Amino acid sequence: MMPMPVLQPVDSTSFRAQAWANGGGTTTELAAGPDRDHWDWRISLAQVDGDGPFSSLPGVRRQIAPLDGRLQLQFADAGTRIVHRLEVLTFDGGQPVDCHLLDGPGRDLNLMLRNGAEGTLVLRPLVGSMVLLPQAGWRWFAYMIGGHCQLDAGAQLLSLATGEAAWVEPEAGRRVLVEGGGELALVKLAATVP
Repeated sequence: MMPMPVLQPVDSTSFRAQAWANGGGTTTELAAGPDRDHWDWRISLAQVDGDGPFSSLPGVRRQIAPLDGRLQLQFADAGTRIVHRLEVLTFDGGQPVDCHLLDGPGRDLNLMLRNGAEGTLVLRPLVGSMVLLPQAGWRWFAYMIGGHCQLDAGAQLLSLATGEAAWVEPEAGRRVLVEGGGELALVKLAATVP
């Protein structure tokens, strides 16, 4: 069996967009697994066009990060939270939440986990370089929010521009150098290959 490549570009034509039933926006699924229709983890990009309630997702742990402006989230039992641009908020997807767009329509990035899946959403400015260290049993999903970067795994190079994504597989045991400028979203996942 051939070893997995360290860097795997994600074909953006595989991203699936779906309009919300309430007409308030659209969700584009970037990746989900182990099966897209019966996922344990799901990474998505939402275009939010107006205020309104979030869908109830019992049994799902959600991580959300606004990409364009602030969100005000009103939780039925936990009060109000203002989530700033590129800040990540984690919450129970089964609780009722109303969303108010403080800076107008915009996008947010979402990581949803269920059935014991583990993962973390990290958003950060990219100025110069950073290193993704290998860790057994974990891998990275990299999504370029804006700007460009190059992933360098030694024998392998991969460039990402705005809206492009790649998997960084840890099994090869190599650190990956990320260089460029802009804003980068990283999802660290302990999960099977999609």
